[in-house]
This record gives sequence, C-alpha cells and structure tokens, in this order.
Amino acid sequence: MAITNGYCTLDELKASLRIPVSDTLDDDLLELAVESASRDIDQACERIFYSTAATRIFTPRDGLNCEIDDLTSVTTIKTSSGADGVFDVTWTSTDYQLMPLNGVAGGMTVPYDLIYAVGDYTFPMSGQEATVQVNGTWGFTSVPTAIKQATVLLSARIFKRNDSPGGVMGFGDL
Repeated sequence: MAITNGYCTLDELKASLRIPVSDTLDDDLLELAVESASRDIDQACERIFYSTAATRIFTPRDGLNCEIDDLTSVTTIKTSSGADGVFDVTWTSTDYQLMPLNGVAGGMTVPYDLIYAVGDYTFPMSGQEATVQVNGTWGFTSVPTAIKQATVLLSARIFKRNDSPGGVMGFGDL
C-alpha cells in the first residue's frame, strides 16, 4: 500500500513512534493510519491540504465578490449570463482579482479564497443560482507545518489503537 495525499510520510510517523525505518513489519498499518488521519483532518477543517486540478462552480455573494474554495492557480473563470448552467462568458485575468492579493495573508503564503470582479465586470446574480465556474488547481501547494504535526500525532494515536481493540490497554507491567 502507498500513502495517497497524506500529510506526513511513513518515515516521519516511524520516527515519532520510535520505530526503525528498516522495520517494515507494520508499514501497511502505519500507511493506513496516515491516510485515515489525513482524511479526518480534511473533514474537521473542511478543506484539503494537497493539490488537485478540477472545475468547480460557485454562487457569488454579490455582484463583485465570489467566495471560493482554496485555490492555488486558475486556468479559466467563466460565468453563466443566463443563470442556466451554461457558462458562456470567459473572463480574462484583467477582469478579476484573486484575494488575498499575492496569496499572502498574515505574512504566510495561503491559497486564494475570493474572486473580486474589477472594471466593468460583475458576477451575474439570479437568486441562489451557481453562476461562476472556476477551472484551476485547488488546495495547498505544500502541507502547513501544523497540519503535518497534527497528522503525525493523530496517525500515531490511530496506530496505537491496534494495541487496545476492546478500548482498554493491557496491564502487562503490573
């Protein structure tokens, strides 16, 4: 088994558990723990900390602002002029600004989370219809340190649960 979109490596988890890298006996269980912990973190944070290319649609907040998921790069932005699911207007890079500007907030590099319409462009509004389509790369370009550390801790906890399948550790040292 290999770790898919895990937020720490097998070697980082082994170092935390004081397991030699050469000991491969529990590698499958350790990798499973890393994946489980990573997906638990995704769910708890309601975001992903890896990169994935996709096309997503959004409902603008108003004519000038459209809140989006974490975006690292944009390929195309289109809007639906008729609010009918047909995205027929392609925007150029001079028609919008991605916020936060330069992808920096609080001194940290962060993904964009808002599209701001500029110039003569506004987002079409029609009730709660999704009228904005964004094709790009979503998530984070690198895993934040705090997320990596949380993954190591949670993965270790998940792995250690194998020692207490009934919910209670044994009393071997008594």
